[in-house]
Amino acid sequence: MPTRVLFVCLGNICRSPAAEGVFRHLVEDTGLREAFVVDSAGTGAWHAGEPPDRRMQAAAAQRGLRLSSIARQVVPSDFEDFDWILAMDASNLQHLRRLAHPSHHHKIRKFRDFDPDAPGADVPDPYYGDADGFTTVLDIVTRTAQALLAHLRAAARPDRAHVTP
Repeated sequence: MPTRVLFVCLGNICRSPAAEGVFRHLVEDTGLREAFVVDSAGTGAWHAGEPPDRRMQAAAAQRGLRLSSIARQVVPSDFEDFDWILAMDASNLQHLRRLAHPSHHHKIRKFRDFDPDAPGADVPDPYYGDADGFTTVLDIVTRTAQALLAHLRAAARPDRAHVTP
């Protein structure tokens, strides 16, 4: 069974689609496409049905990444369907924990819990800033996604027990 990972931010047009795109690229580059299901969502529905922010798409394209997700809001079944639900900041984390049944809280973590440079920090929201903010987010997301993938690969080794969030 593939490991199912959901990245969550506020509107699902900047940070979480970037994390989804970077993580998807990493798993494809390492030949692990079949081992993961990757998606993103927002805690709000303001941008549902829209592609990622054009500025995030441009910053990603400069790195050879294509962000192809369509914004959607977190739905109750996500808490059943995903093994890892990774919030981009403390506010999203709190919102997800309020939405989820307590039996699913163990699946919900901050994405940057895996960041080797700033564990537990928020991924800053670049939406109201300039182009540099999108580049900074991609730097953070790339570093953290690499560490997350390494963590999940190590935890999935045959000599280890089942991966639990």
